[in-house]
Amino acid sequence: MELAYSVDWLNLLVRWLHLTTGIAWIGASFYFVWLDNNIRPPQPGSELANKGVSGELWAVHGGGFYNPQKYLVAPKQLPGHLHWFKWEAYSTWLSGMAMLFIVYYFNARAMMIDSSVANISSGQAVAIGLGTLIAGWVLYDALCRSPLGKHDAMFGIIMYLVIVFAAFVLCRLLSGRAAYIHVGAMMGTMMVGNVLMQIIPGQRKMVDAMLAGQSPDPIYGQKAKQRSVHNNYFTLPVLFIMISNHYAMTYSHAWNWLILAAIIAAGVLIRHFFNLRHRGQTDWRFPVAGCAILLAVSIAIAPRPALPLNHAETGTVTGQQQSEFSQVQRILEQRCVTCHSAQPTQPGFAAAPAGILLQTPEQIRQNAAKIYQQAVQLKAMPLANLTQITGAERDVIGRWYEAGAR
Repeated sequence: MELAYSVDWLNLLVRWLHLTTGIAWIGASFYFVWLDNNIRPPQPGSELANKGVSGELWAVHGGGFYNPQKYLVAPKQLPGHLHWFKWEAYSTWLSGMAMLFIVYYFNARAMMIDSSVANISSGQAVAIGLGTLIAGWVLYDALCRSPLGKHDAMFGIIMYLVIVFAAFVLCRLLSGRAAYIHVGAMMGTMMVGNVLMQIIPGQRKMVDAMLAGQSPDPIYGQKAKQRSVHNNYFTLPVLFIMISNHYAMTYSHAWNWLILAAIIAAGVLIRHFFNLRHRGQTDWRFPVAGCAILLAVSIAIAPRPALPLNHAETGTVTGQQQSEFSQVQRILEQRCVTCHSAQPTQPGFAAAPAGILLQTPEQIRQNAAKIYQQAVQLKAMPLANLTQITGAERDVIGRWYEAGAR
């Protein structure tokens, strides 16, 4: 088998794993934050209160009744079987890092570098990517441990500005697509760092204290809860970034960092609404503000309308139209067909991206709207402008499409 084909299969399997473990991790995060917001304290003097239970909940699911209980600090006696929620987080991060290497780092020339943004080498691009993950965690953890970490609202604002600054810098060093994914990877590293470096070690200290016959220090539970809530607010922005590579209208825009900043803010506002609602507080200002931001972004980056194709158009194609199409076909053969062909010649591609072929007049006509959007309106293709398409060539494609793409 060809190397590119094998890498495609590796990409598929690791991406599938990443999605599956991510669902498990984020699902658990959402559930436990929901549970914390919905448990109800027991009656004073009741059996549950005397056991040290701070809250309980009755629920029905899958035909069964459940009664989860949360202790104020810990039960008086350590249970024989204790489940640890950690491998969901670790597996998601490890598979995500594998994706970074397979998709971006092993093909950094095509996936990370845009010469119109910054003229850097593949090694420099990879170093910037990995450095962002490390620096992001170190700074985030330092802020959490600082006096700022005791003020949730102010901490949230400062962290948001830190993430926006990272997006601004990355969008001026890497291709927009790579910049976005590394902002998401940085946030994902913060999330898994919370689990690995704070939540699980704190829980181990509580368990060790109980095994030694001592009362656990509640500070470990409080710190773990704080980091868990942080992870909860990171989730919607990270999920958007995971799918952002499908939407060049965002990452390829001249103001891509600002677009990302707005979408992150919208995700946090919407998540905050649900967190409040689970505590019995409904404040519609937050989702309305979040949706308003998304609407404003969609309007602000909307491309100018083009004349629609008239597929019912009949008649003889003029010599001028034939000449225009010949120019377009030559441009596509030179700039696009290296990837968009039955057998791509561009290294790293075993099949045409998104299955789009541009080798025949019929294929070009069929995909005219996509060609116009990606190459002219968004300037997202060719990927990282590997084939050095010029502005004049984009204009030729644009005039051809707007004239009816005949």
